[in-house]
Amino acid sequence: MKTEADYYALFDAYRAGTLPDEERTALERRLAADPALERRLQEFEALTGTLTAYGRRLALRRKLQAIHADMEAEQAVRLTPLAKVAEEDERHERFASGQPPRPMLRISRTEEKLRAFWHGHRATMMVAASVAIMAVFATLLGLEWWRASQKSSLYGYTVLRREVERIKRTQRSMNRTLNQIEAQPEKINPGKFSGTGFALTADGYLVTSYHVIQGADSLLIEGRDRQRFRAEPVFTDVAHDLAILQIKDKSFKGFGRLPYSFKRGQSDLGEKVYTLGYPREDLVFNDGSLSARSGFEGDTGFYQISIPVNPGNSGGPLLDDRGNLIGVISGRQMDVQSAAFATKSSYLMRLVDSLSAAGAGQSYNLPRANQLAGTSRPQQIRKLQDYVFVVKVYE
Repeated sequence: MKTEADYYALFDAYRAGTLPDEERTALERRLAADPALERRLQEFEALTGTLTAYGRRLALRRKLQAIHADMEAEQAVRLTPLAKVAEEDERHERFASGQPPRPMLRISRTEEKLRAFWHGHRATMMVAASVAIMAVFATLLGLEWWRASQKSSLYGYTVLRREVERIKRTQRSMNRTLNQIEAQPEKINPGKFSGTGFALTADGYLVTSYHVIQGADSLLIEGRDRQRFRAEPVFTDVAHDLAILQIKDKSFKGFGRLPYSFKRGQSDLGEKVYTLGYPREDLVFNDGSLSARSGFEGDTGFYQISIPVNPGNSGGPLLDDRGNLIGVISGRQMDVQSAAFATKSSYLMRLVDSLSAAGAGQSYNLPRANQLAGTSRPQQIRKLQDYVFVVKVYE
C-alpha cells in the first residue's frame, strides 16, 4: 500500500514528465476514474505551488539583502587611492587653465546592480503596483456600498422600496439599445424608486407605505395592464408607515367594485397569510404565516410575518385565507431569516375613520362585502391582481 510520500513522488515524476509512457497512461486512467486520487493530485499541486512561490520570495529577499550589503560597503569606501590621485591631477589641470572644475558623477557597482534589477523587473513591479491600487479602491468602494445598504430606516429595520436605475437593466436590453440604428420613440422615465400599492376605494384612493413615497416630487401608478395614472399623496402616517394616495388623472374612470374587505380587528397567531407585490416588473405572489402579533422591538402597530419579501414589496396588501385585508407590507429584519413586518389594517382603518370624521376632503367609501371568501387561492389572486399596482417615485 502506498504512503503519502509514495504518492507525492509519483505526482512529482508525473508533473516533471519523467514517468514512462505506460505508467503515465495508467496514472491518467486512475485519475479519471478515482475522484479521491484526483483530489490528492490537486492537493499536491497546491502544496508544491505554495512552496515554489515561497522559495522565489526567499530568493528575491536574499538578493535584495545582498544588494543592500553591497551598498553599505560602497558607502564606507567612496573612492579608491587611484581615483583620488586622478581627481587631484584633474583639479590641478583645471586650476592651471583657469576653468572651474566640473562635477564628476560616478556610479558604484551597487547602483549598477540596482539599475539592472529595475530594468529587468520594472514591468512586473508596475503591474503589481497597479493591481494593488485597483484592489484598494475596489475594497473601499465595496465597503461604501455595504455601509449604504446597512443604513437603518426610521423604523429600525430594512424598508423595501426598490431602486429603478438603468444600470440594473438586463444585458440583453442594454445591447439592443446600443445596437439599434433607427430612431426610437422616447421612452418613459422609469423613475428612481418603486414600491407596491393597492386600491382603498373604488373611486381612486390607494394605500402604500410612507417610506415608498418619501421625498417624491411626483408619483405614477401603473397597473397590470400597463395603464398609468398620476397620483398625489393626501395623507401620511409616518409612525405606522402608511400613505394614502389619490389618482388625479381626468381619464381615470374608477377601479370598479373591490373584491376584498378590510379587517378591523386583530388576526390570530399562526394564520396563513399571503401578499402580492412588484419586487420585479411582473406581479409576484408570496405566502407564509403570521409569526407574531407585534412588530420590530415589540411595536404593537405591526405584525411579524414569515414571508420572504424583497425590495419593491413595500406597500403591498397582506391578506388572510378568507381574503380579508389584514395589513400593509412595510419591511424586513436583515439579521433574521424571513422576518418581515406589516402595518396592521386596524391602524389603517383608524386613520381612515379619523380623516372622515375630521372632514378632510371626500369621505372614503370602503368596500363592505368580501368576494374572495370561500374561493381557492388561485381564484382569489385572479380577482385581486387588478387592484394591486406599481407605485413609481420621481425625485
